Amino acid sequence: MHISKASSADAPQLFAVWEASVRATHDFLDEAQLQRLAPLVRELMSSYAPIYCLRDDSGAPFAFLGVSNNEIDMLFVAPARRGQGAGRVLAEYAIATLGANKVGVNEQNGQAVGFYERLGFRTVSRSPLDGQGEPLPILHMELA
Repeated sequence: MHISKASSADAPQLFAVWEASVRATHDFLDEAQLQRLAPLVRELMSSYAPIYCLRDDSGAPFAFLGVSNNEIDMLFVAPARRGQGAGRVLAEYAIATLGANKVGVNEQNGQAVGFYERLGFRTVSRSPLDGQGEPLPILHMELA
């Protein structure tokens, strides 16, 4: 799997990957919460750079990663591509190449918590609210 930087032309597909991934993994979010998040995510993704992605044979992104200040800010994989190593490839790139050693994960997203634990992250603190002030606890994890 080859990692490349996303371009502004990739924005619609990156958002589609985000939405499909969240719908598949964030069953603790109701539709209203998802609809409130969508414009915030679109705005963030329009200004966030660089975003690194994995592409399918047609060149369309199917997984992507964003890192800032040594923290994995975003890592999403299209549901059809989950379990095939894309998340691991991007996370290992974030750690080895981009210096990532922290991540914030929704506490209710047990799959993501387990994924990061398998990569060597450990929970160091917990916030009772997410970044939008919703009662969706965030686990702050760091590489052990």
